[in-house]
Amino acid sequence: MSPTNRTVVVTGIGATTPLGGDAASTWEGLIAGKSGVKPLEQDWAADQAVKIAAPVAVEPTEVIPRPQARRLDRSAQFALVAAKEAWADAGFEAKAGEDPNIDPDRLGAVIASGIGGVTTLLDQYDVLKEKGVRRVSPHTVPMLMPNSPSANVGLAVGARAGVHTPVSACASGAEAIGYAIEMIRTGRADVVVAGGTEAAIHPLPIAAFGNMMAMSKNNDDPQGASRPYDTARDGFVLGEGAGVVVLESAEHAAKRGARVYAEAVGQGISADAHDIVQPEPEGRGISHALQNLLDRNDLDPAEIVHVNAHATSTPAGDIAELKALRKVFGDDADHFAVSATKSMTGHLLGGAGGVETVATVLALYHRVAPPTINVENLDPEAEANADVVRGEARKLPVEGRIAALNDSFGFGGHNVVLAFRTM
Repeated sequence: MSPTNRTVVVTGIGATTPLGGDAASTWEGLIAGKSGVKPLEQDWAADQAVKIAAPVAVEPTEVIPRPQARRLDRSAQFALVAAKEAWADAGFEAKAGEDPNIDPDRLGAVIASGIGGVTTLLDQYDVLKEKGVRRVSPHTVPMLMPNSPSANVGLAVGARAGVHTPVSACASGAEAIGYAIEMIRTGRADVVVAGGTEAAIHPLPIAAFGNMMAMSKNNDDPQGASRPYDTARDGFVLGEGAGVVVLESAEHAAKRGARVYAEAVGQGISADAHDIVQPEPEGRGISHALQNLLDRNDLDPAEIVHVNAHATSTPAGDIAELKALRKVFGDDADHFAVSATKSMTGHLLGGAGGVETVATVLALYHRVAPPTINVENLDPEAEANADVVRGEARKLPVEGRIAALNDSFGFGGHNVVLAFRTM
């Protein structure tokens, strides 16, 4: 097989989310239909119109030594927790150069963030104003850089084939994984650690999102606030955390006897060219990304049985995505079990594509689709265009090769669709 057409597989997964401190507990929460949304308990929340969010279930300082954590923005802490889990899950016992199964010159890292070290930036500005120049941390710049999570993950695993940080708002995590797939396909690397992270539960982002009417203000019912496809949906709930996968060429994985979760089939990418925040209402840009996925990859639409939808619980975005799926796949879309896992995790912005890739891969591996919770009154347009998994998890076909999509879209009109398939 030529180095420009290598099969890419998923050999490791890791996550830290509002549902659990690792991939296993996150998956258990998703299948159980558990919500990670809570009332904000910080003093500053009293002045906010939005008083709910989905914080991580396990603080990263319970996993990372505190001296190290103090030199990392929260987004980098999440990324490191998830990456270390994925690295160990893939069967690597040490960093590249120390583990004989991986050459550091053939190892890459691609970890994205939509906003980067926003909490470090804002907190250190407060220090500057309140305590003066000399009290600002000398670690501020390395902490606030958007590439800090990727750089720190690269250092942790010893990656020398390239360390990258795509930034495309809420599509960032998915774009990172798509970029990693291409690194392996084109022969730049044999193994890439890839995913997304975000840590933006802070008064400024919450005030800003709230004032633009993007977030749910259902403060009286936190666990019911994120409700994709429901007629009463009123915006997303901000979450935090990270999701990371280890991608590997099939040949390299086979040579070391690695366990394979799924094949990473490829990506489809487009841009709306419509509005900086509003999605194109008919989903034309999303349709182009889906068609690009089909045109550039060996994927039979009849194999697709599951879609982990972007579905943030906004009035316009949820339906545009479903219209696009129907436009591109037609009657084949009738057998897509569509799950909106943000109903449980909230919206992790640049971390969403990473966490939802982990969920998509595990859905294929276990052959079960997570539910979409909080859908009490299904939007008629959603019902007309998709088979939404509601209430309880649903079994997927137990025999034969099946595939699934992970959709991610972001402010600026960024559209990324990833496809995975059982081996």
